[in-house]
Amino acid sequence: MSKKLPKEAYGGVSGKDYVPYVTDKSKTGGNMAVLIIGIVLAVVFAASTAYSGMKAGLTVAAGIPGSIIGSAFIAIFAKGKGILGKNIVQGMASGGESVASGVIFVLPAILLIGSQVTFLEGLVVGVGGVLFGIGVSSLVYNYLIIEEHGKLMYPESMAICETLVASDAGGDSMKYMGIGFGISGIITLLTGSFFNVANNVISFIGNKFYKYKFEVEVNPLLLGIGFIVGLEVSLTMFAGSILANFAITPLISYFTEMAGPGATVWNNPAMAISQMGVNDISANYVKYIGAGMMLCGGIIGAIKLIPTIIASVKETINAKSATNDGEGSSAIQTMILLGGIVVAVIGAFLISGNALMAIVGVIVSIILAALFVIVAGRLTGTIGTSNLPVSGMTIASLVIATLVFVIMGWSGQADNKSLLLFGTFIVVSISMAGGYSQSQKVTYIIGGNKNEMQKYFAISGIVGVIIVIGTIILLSDQLVITGDNPPFALPQANLISTLTSGIMSGQLPWVMIIVGVLIAIVLYFLDLPIMTIAIGFYLPIATTSIILIGALIRVFVEKTSKEENEKEIKVSNGISLSSGLVAGGSIIGLIGIILQVLEIVKSGVPSGFASGNMMALILLIVLVVFTTWPIITSKVKK
Repeated sequence: MSKKLPKEAYGGVSGKDYVPYVTDKSKTGGNMAVLIIGIVLAVVFAASTAYSGMKAGLTVAAGIPGSIIGSAFIAIFAKGKGILGKNIVQGMASGGESVASGVIFVLPAILLIGSQVTFLEGLVVGVGGVLFGIGVSSLVYNYLIIEEHGKLMYPESMAICETLVASDAGGDSMKYMGIGFGISGIITLLTGSFFNVANNVISFIGNKFYKYKFEVEVNPLLLGIGFIVGLEVSLTMFAGSILANFAITPLISYFTEMAGPGATVWNNPAMAISQMGVNDISANYVKYIGAGMMLCGGIIGAIKLIPTIIASVKETINAKSATNDGEGSSAIQTMILLGGIVVAVIGAFLISGNALMAIVGVIVSIILAALFVIVAGRLTGTIGTSNLPVSGMTIASLVIATLVFVIMGWSGQADNKSLLLFGTFIVVSISMAGGYSQSQKVTYIIGGNKNEMQKYFAISGIVGVIIVIGTIILLSDQLVITGDNPPFALPQANLISTLTSGIMSGQLPWVMIIVGVLIAIVLYFLDLPIMTIAIGFYLPIATTSIILIGALIRVFVEKTSKEENEKEIKVSNGISLSSGLVAGGSIIGLIGIILQVLEIVKSGVPSGFASGNMMALILLIVLVVFTTWPIITSKVKK
């Protein structure tokens, strides 16, 4: 067997004529060892994605790091399963991550509106979304994976395939992930939820004539995300933060000083407008401008998807039945799809307590979820899961669903909670569709069994639901903390809670929302990425600045590489190390919070020198040096 993917993997032949990397159809990738390894990785990536996503508003696709880690474990515990076992494991890692990438957008919004969510409620809507997303995606498998082979390129799927084929080099990748995990773990222990003995925020705040805020949070997790997503995304997000903190905030502060003594903040009659500091302006006004930007960006994104929606639905109707693939999977697909619908119906009656609301909610949710699941599968083939506009599709879905609720007269807090639970079902379906389509494309290229991947992916999705819901409930007290530099930024969940509550109550600060919409329209006509800028506008500048530093390290690595081959290898090592930074920061941070909740560990408060900007600056220098040095000194094999 060749140690390279066949060139036809990238196109040039009809999908039905493609000969995969593994040609022996009798081989399977799964056994008990593979299942256990996959479940472990699904747990790790679900928990770390939930933690990092709620903190930074960004998630990192698990396919490539999952394939790297999985290759190492398969080589130790299930060597006989080879590349097919490695493929199953990376798919399960992606399944856990996909659930988290969806749930964290909507479910925390229930806490933000002042309600509580039970584990059973989260479990039902999450599992329903997992099964429904996989079930609908499986119905369009033939069209998306086989008939469109070479037309839909699935860029991240092909990267995973190349990683799996080159898995004999996985030792180096594991080494760099280990280095990143160690760096991130140590700094998180010192500054985060374990001991908290050193300040990790460089802060400069102007509260006099020119009110501004510039901060850098020395956070290895965020720096790793910056290296992975690259300069364009990081710089665009940072530009949004600059716009918020050095243009909009000072502009608003200029006019607040002219306010009379009787003028008070719109949502806080006890606070005089003229007395607002930079953090008050940000919390009460700027964030709503950011919400307007994200809302408009989501709607524009959904409108731009209309041709894709029409094409996807049309091609799906015209495509051949997935039962023609020779693997006899129709019964499994039907069971999974019906399972998702049944769970959704049961969940609707459980969460609403109102028969009419349950019926209407299920119908609206299933229609919207089915529509956007098909779109998500197609978009994954074009741009991959990392760039999948899940938030835009979710916002569009929730605006429609919220308007339906308002028309039906359901506008109380309990109704809003039910709406958000229906929204969680929709977003999980969409997110799972992207991860599932990506994993099935890898299976098709490598030569695995699609039904086997389907079963293992569904298992990992359900495991992911359990872990993510548990994580959110565990962190519930910290998720609702507001003010300057809250523990979790929750940009998408904050937007969604603001949006649904405001539409239902009619008490949105529409002037600020409209200002944000107008800014977004200007960005659209300038052909700038609205959602990326809007997320940067909404996130604390402390977050976007350290993400940018991570991206600049990547630029430094690229510029100091003498040859293209050297650059590719060093960047690959850097991505592995950065994946370790993300995993280490997420997992160690989450363990620290668990130990605090159990009162096993009591974190301190930095004092003296350890509490100042100089301490944070020293930590930043240490983090940058210890991250950059292993990458630029890595040896390039000829």
